[in-house]
Amino acid sequence: MTVLAETNQFYSATFLGTTQHSLAYTNTPLIKVGLSLHGELQTVKTIKVNGNQLSNNLKLGDFIELGTIKGDELNGYTAISIDATQADDNNYRKLFTDLESLKNVGKYQLLKLVTNDEKEDNAMEDFIKAPKLQGSHIKTIREMMSLKQVEFAKKIGISRPLLALVETDSKPITDEFVEKMYTAFPDLKNALDLQFDWVTITFSDMTGEQVINDVMRLKPELFLERSTTQNFYTREFAFAGEKNIYVQDFEPTKDVDTNQDVQKIGATMYLTGQGTRLFEKALLEQGLTWKKFFVQAKRFKGTFSRLDIALNDNWGLLDMDEIIEATQQNRFWSKSRSFAIHGNNQDGWTANFGKSPFVIRIYDKQKEQEQKGLETSIKNRVELELHANRAEQVISEWFENDNLVEYTASILYTYLWFVDEPIDEEELKGTHVRERYIDSLKTMPAWSLLTSLGQSMKFVREPKEQSVDSILSWIMKYVVPSLEVLKKTGHWHEVIEAMDKANLSPEQEKLIKANLVNAITNSKANLEHGNLNFDKQQRKYVEETAEFEKKANLTF
Repeated sequence: MTVLAETNQFYSATFLGTTQHSLAYTNTPLIKVGLSLHGELQTVKTIKVNGNQLSNNLKLGDFIELGTIKGDELNGYTAISIDATQADDNNYRKLFTDLESLKNVGKYQLLKLVTNDEKEDNAMEDFIKAPKLQGSHIKTIREMMSLKQVEFAKKIGISRPLLALVETDSKPITDEFVEKMYTAFPDLKNALDLQFDWVTITFSDMTGEQVINDVMRLKPELFLERSTTQNFYTREFAFAGEKNIYVQDFEPTKDVDTNQDVQKIGATMYLTGQGTRLFEKALLEQGLTWKKFFVQAKRFKGTFSRLDIALNDNWGLLDMDEIIEATQQNRFWSKSRSFAIHGNNQDGWTANFGKSPFVIRIYDKQKEQEQKGLETSIKNRVELELHANRAEQVISEWFENDNLVEYTASILYTYLWFVDEPIDEEELKGTHVRERYIDSLKTMPAWSLLTSLGQSMKFVREPKEQSVDSILSWIMKYVVPSLEVLKKTGHWHEVIEAMDKANLSPEQEKLIKANLVNAITNSKANLEHGNLNFDKQQRKYVEETAEFEKKANLTF
């Protein structure tokens, strides 16, 4: 498929010839291409392409894959292939050189302005930024460790007077200082990390089976097929029978005239919070990063309906009681006037800022998991819940500039800020509120530190196996105590006989089959790939960096 960037529309591209006699004269020839929709020619464009995209036996009228066509009538059009084997290394290196220049001035290209029907200003700006590490942040880190200046300075190998100057911003924070701090306190480097926590992608011209086979590339026999009435669909395929990874589409219907099956196209892939972790296991086995998978989904005209990006506070930088108190006392500034508080101190707090299509959510992840009988190393979590155009824009920015981590921290800094003093409502009525007023207030140290450290956090994945763990957990918690009573009262043999005679439903039979197939697949993989263990001690895997991808000669 070929997409024209200026219309964001997918076309079938037909080769109509070149503007020169031989392709040998240049590596980037101009060719004429016809762009068609549903078999009808819509427009003809003259496009500059990479010579690698053209084969020697290309004939007039042949279909050609051009990836993304960018440009306009005034400046001309250029085809940028999304096929990794057709990468232009020179352009790729220039892209990262330009990105580095942008990073050096602390600004990042932002999401394009989106029309918003809401009265409040909830549209992304042209440029955003995030704060750099400051002396007050170093002081906050030291105080969270309950260390005096003398102790902290000794551990990182500098003098106490120098540390005092750094904490008061009288001396700049150098890269050497930061490296010494991370060496002395390695846990600090992992204080924050970034994960995807919900992914929903819609495919307008595919069925559920096609999404599973061609996009997700999972075994269809691992999915349970059943009816549904959710999201206007009539059928869903649930991975191992559980609603963590599932695809919804339409059941075939009978044509009243021909009595033939009619399949309505259109399907949506859903990965819940747990589903993203399970799907990361599949990505790992396929040798894919999230970005490569998303590019793959785009090639099948996938559009993002929802994307949740989670910033994990593993170190307890935030205090949820402090966040809730600041919210209740109106000691926060947000571009959205909408906010809501849920929960309590015992079960865990949740604070939501904004409303669809863009919500920032802060909650006590540890207490949330405890309520479910689960464990986690994450203390608190800050989520960016993005829908429709917002999700698409973040993905587009990531594809173009490879700055997901910095970009996420920048969005957080730009759209939500906590302070340690009351906010004057009258001051919020003017223009340029952030620059003119909010930035002059005393900030909440922990929030400022979080957004600052967030720029250097790692984007990770945490693959997990699909299993019957949820069933086992339920049995251990609710059934085993009752079985123990039956055993001690002499009724155990009756339980065994009932289990032997039990009839499993088709869904239960398929669940067993799914787990057996998964186990066999994993065993074969271990044998074929030198006993590669995907479930080793290291639970989190850092996504490949831009530098790694550049060396691999990839296009994004």
